[in-house]
Amino acid sequence: MDTYLILVVVLFALAIFDLVVGVSNDAVNFLNSSIGSKVAKRHVIMIVASVGIFLGAVLSDGMMEVARKGVFHPEAFVFEDMMVIFFAVMVTDIILLDLFNTFGMPTSTTVSIVFELLGSAVMVSLIKMTSMDQGLSHMSDYINWANAGKIISGILLSVLIAFTVGAIVMYISRLLFSFEYKKKLRFVAPVWGGLALTAMTYFLFVKGLKHASFLTKEMSTFIKEEVVLVLAVSFVAWSIILLLVSNLTKINVLKFVVLFGTFSLAMAFAGNDLVNFIGVPVAGLKSFEHWDAMGRPDGLGMEFLAEKVPTEWYYLFIAGGVMVVTLWLSKKARSVTETEVKLGRQDEGQERFRPNMFSRGVVNASRSINKIFIAVLPAGLQTRINKAFEPIAEEPSADGEEGPAFDLIRASVNLAVASMIISYASGQKLPLSTTYVSFMVAMGASLADRAWGRDSAVYRIAGVVNVVLGWFGTALIAFTASATFAFLIYHYEIYAIAGLLLLAIGLVFRSTLVHRRRESKKALKDAAELKRGELEPNTVKAEVRKKVVATLKTVRTTVIGAVDGLVTEDKDKLRKAQKDMAFLAEENEAFRMSLYHYLKRIKEEETEAGRMYLKTYDHEQDLVQSTNFIAESCLDHVLNVHSPLKPEQTERLQRVKSEVNAYLGNVIAALENTPISADTLQKVVVEKNALLKSIEEGLAQQTEGIRDEVYNSRNSLLSFSIAFEMKDLVAVTTRFVKMFHRAGE
Repeated sequence: MDTYLILVVVLFALAIFDLVVGVSNDAVNFLNSSIGSKVAKRHVIMIVASVGIFLGAVLSDGMMEVARKGVFHPEAFVFEDMMVIFFAVMVTDIILLDLFNTFGMPTSTTVSIVFELLGSAVMVSLIKMTSMDQGLSHMSDYINWANAGKIISGILLSVLIAFTVGAIVMYISRLLFSFEYKKKLRFVAPVWGGLALTAMTYFLFVKGLKHASFLTKEMSTFIKEEVVLVLAVSFVAWSIILLLVSNLTKINVLKFVVLFGTFSLAMAFAGNDLVNFIGVPVAGLKSFEHWDAMGRPDGLGMEFLAEKVPTEWYYLFIAGGVMVVTLWLSKKARSVTETEVKLGRQDEGQERFRPNMFSRGVVNASRSINKIFIAVLPAGLQTRINKAFEPIAEEPSADGEEGPAFDLIRASVNLAVASMIISYASGQKLPLSTTYVSFMVAMGASLADRAWGRDSAVYRIAGVVNVVLGWFGTALIAFTASATFAFLIYHYEIYAIAGLLLLAIGLVFRSTLVHRRRESKKALKDAAELKRGELEPNTVKAEVRKKVVATLKTVRTTVIGAVDGLVTEDKDKLRKAQKDMAFLAEENEAFRMSLYHYLKRIKEEETEAGRMYLKTYDHEQDLVQSTNFIAESCLDHVLNVHSPLKPEQTERLQRVKSEVNAYLGNVIAALENTPISADTLQKVVVEKNALLKSIEEGLAQQTEGIRDEVYNSRNSLLSFSIAFEMKDLVAVTTRFVKMFHRAGE
């Protein structure tokens, strides 16, 4: 069996996986603005993006320099070396991108592929240099350090420039339009749209169509050399077209601008980033064909890779189809897109990222700078500026759910500025990442648009910092993992290849399960998120009752697991109880964050319904604290290897646990059956009093044991803590029954 032929087939199989994870990651680049602004229904946005992706893929020439000679000198390697490098790159790329997608973090497929090529090529170079007894000074014979340096500098520049330019352009745009931009759609919007579409059109030709077969060399040269003329003609043409459309029809021209920008970025992404997914397998295939045509000699040099190698059209056609299907079906693509949209949304809400010292420092510094501007600028000018930045209530979206995260002005700024920066960089042959530019422009525009208010800034900045650090982590992980895999393949050959394939499949499968669990938890939280419109009293009572029942069920499971784990000193049970507790705490935090929106939606005359929400949160907070204290105390006692409970303590604790279990079960049953009668309430109260009496008796017996020196201090403190929290838990639970009884439920 031909080992290298099998390896080429495996490379193409990996390319399919790489296309899937790559599109899931890069979808954020072109979907963020249109989805965030809800410029159209989601299926319309997806159709526009799909057309752009497919055309970009089919019109691409596929193999760009980065996969053949952008990072290393191919003439320094032989066929066997190249196959090691290419396989190590593909396995690393799949694992790395899937990891970022699972956690909804956008990263650069260009940077990942470059540093993977660099890592594996450096490792193979070191192995070859060692075998030939060469020093490190010969590394430049193998690696193209100049290009690698340009990539690294491009990362740093793209982050800084994109954020700054995005913020400046957004600030000026908001001053020009304010949030009441719809009043200026007839005359001002066409001019603004002309500018934006000019930037996007130039971007489309420079990036999206630069490899298209119909774009002749003369046309490409003219576009590059006559930049001013091309931009001027484009601006005049687009402005006239939009002016006519705006005044002769009821079409919102800004919607066309955003959709055109979505198409342009999608097309450019597919045309340029396709190499990140299939460039390496195609290079591997071409290497195999060259080696086979030459009679399969040992140590065949790969000089031919330095030349331009075309890619067959059917590879591009298949790749485009896979990318489009992935765009529609990938749930991870939605997760990545959602991260950027939520970091840039105009309104407040539950934040994903926790603040850190850096984000707090930036906010404090910004406030200090703002005080200087307030002191310098005239009061009248400040008033006019502030008025321009006063948001207005957006109309409900077509699906009746949440409104747009930001408006069409910001969406068009995101797309136009990203297009301008990437176009300019391409013209100057500067290697910028589409992901980095798109993300940082969006974040800079969010800052300038005052989307990051005092109540959200520390969280949003922390999120941006996490994403940016993840980008540098991409380079480091890509280089290290690819180098390690190349070392293993070089020395252990087929065994390493099989092992790495199993590793990649296992990690992708595991990450899919992790993502599914995360999405399930998120779905539970989203179910509690509010739709637009007022809440009816009956809806309030039903939602609150359902929430309380779910909480009590989790409390019941956690307490039983914690006590059983303590008695048997079973760490697994205790950790499971702590996980249940963590989930309960997350649910309570989500309820707290949505409390403001709940209260806003309750009808003004239904104050009792509002009080029910507040009481529920108050009682649930007490329940969470008591349950958390029980779970943590039991786990700490066992982890610290403290003395186990005495037999009589175990017996008392097991009895109380059984009584609490039965009591919570009865309360849950009462809450699940409406209405709660006076008899049901009376039974619950009687059971509560009996249970509290039982706990008090246990406390008295524990106190006697202390006086008789039967129990030590650790043992006694644990027993007291559990008993006190059990009392609070039982008392709070009864309040829920009383609350629903008074509400007539």
